[in-house]
Amino acid sequence: MVSAAILRPRAVDMIRARFRMTLPDDVWVSEVSRSFSDATLRLLTGVPKGDRALELGEVRAESPESVTDAIQEHADIFKYDQLYVGDRRAIGQYEADEKSLYEFLWASSLPPEFQILVENGEMEFGLTATRDQFEAFGSALDDTGRQYDLLTLVHTDEEDALLTDRQREYLTVAYRRGYFEVPRECTLAELAATLGVDKSSASGTIRRGAGRIIGQFIVSCE
Repeated sequence: MVSAAILRPRAVDMIRARFRMTLPDDVWVSEVSRSFSDATLRLLTGVPKGDRALELGEVRAESPESVTDAIQEHADIFKYDQLYVGDRRAIGQYEADEKSLYEFLWASSLPPEFQILVENGEMEFGLTATRDQFEAFGSALDDTGRQYDLLTLVHTDEEDALLTDRQREYLTVAYRRGYFEVPRECTLAELAATLGVDKSSASGTIRRGAGRIIGQFIVSCE
C-alpha cells in the first residue's frame, strides 16, 4: 500500500515578494509622478511592441485629467487613447518609447506581475518565484545599481501557518504604510490602491488576518 506521504506532491519553496524602487529621473513615468506628487500611477498591463511598450495605465489623483494631459504631452508617449475619466480616476491606453520601467523583469526571465504602482518617482511591484529565481533576480537587481527596498517577503510552502499568504502580505503592507497608527497615516482607499484591490477586499482580508492574530494571542494568554 502506498502511503499518503508518498502520494502527496512535494512542496515547492515559492517566494512572493514586493519591492519599492527609485526610478531614474529620465523615465517618463518618473517625471510625471514627481510633477504630481499626490497622484498614484498604475501600470495595469504592458507588452513590448517593437522598440516601444503598449501599456494600459490608470491615474488616481485629485485632478486626474491634469495628470493624463501631462502624460499625453510627454515626448516619450505615443497614440494615447483616453478610455475613462471620472472622479479622481482615469484610464488610458498608450505606447511608450521608454521600456526601462520594467524591462529588467523581462531580462530576468520573470514575467512582471501587474499591477505596477508608481508614486513620486518610486515604483512598487511584486513577483512570485522559486528560491533560485528569487536569488538570481536579486543579483540582477543589485547589478543595476538602483536604490530599492524589499517591502514584503512571504514563503508559500509553509503548512499550518497562522495567516494565509495574502493575509500576511496585506497586514505587512498595512503596517508599513501606517494603517494601524493612531491617527492613521494611510487610509483604507490608499492601502487598497497600493495592493491593487478594492476597499472591500483589502478590509476583509486585513480584518480576518488581524482576527487570527488576536485570537491566537488571547488563546496563548489563557
